[in-house]
Amino acid sequence: MIRSWVKRESEYIAHYPVFTLRRDICVSPRTGVDIPAYVLETRDWVVVVPITPEGEVIFVRQYRFASEEITWEIPGGLSDASDASMTAAALRELREETGYDSNQIILLGTCRPNPAILNNTCYLFAALNVVRRHDQHLDAGEDIQVERIPLDRISDLILNGTINHSLVLNAFHLLDLQRRNHRIQIG
Repeated sequence: MIRSWVKRESEYIAHYPVFTLRRDICVSPRTGVDIPAYVLETRDWVVVVPITPEGEVIFVRQYRFASEEITWEIPGGLSDASDASMTAAALRELREETGYDSNQIILLGTCRPNPAILNNTCYLFAALNVVRRHDQHLDAGEDIQVERIPLDRISDLILNGTINHSLVLNAFHLLDLQRRNHRIQIG
């Protein structure tokens, strides 16, 4: 039987703008041995699948430092203390990164991005009938190009590896499940 581990001690090692590194000493319930566990504490994240009335998905293309490549993603990011809710955070990220807005946003589900080392939750949304109403408001560290891709082309882009960001894959999987269960109608 799997049992929870007891955290014997915990210390913060480093603080950065987007995460804090913590080291815990945990006792294995199976062996009784102390094991160091490293945790990145960060705020919850949001991602949003923005879909136009014409059935196109608004993608953002941007350079990612860790993978050193330009990726195909959907808008998303960290929640802010000023966000009234995760829905508000998703709408803010959509506006900032793309200039698009929606009056119909639906929570698709949540996931743990990597529970082995991250403590946060990602909230995945669909924004329907999005319309461009604003200019982009990018952070100094962002350089984002907006692309419109027909929804019916997304599966091919996932299967050929063009779209490979795990949270984006999760969002489209949840969107597909919601559509199959008739909880979301598009077009």
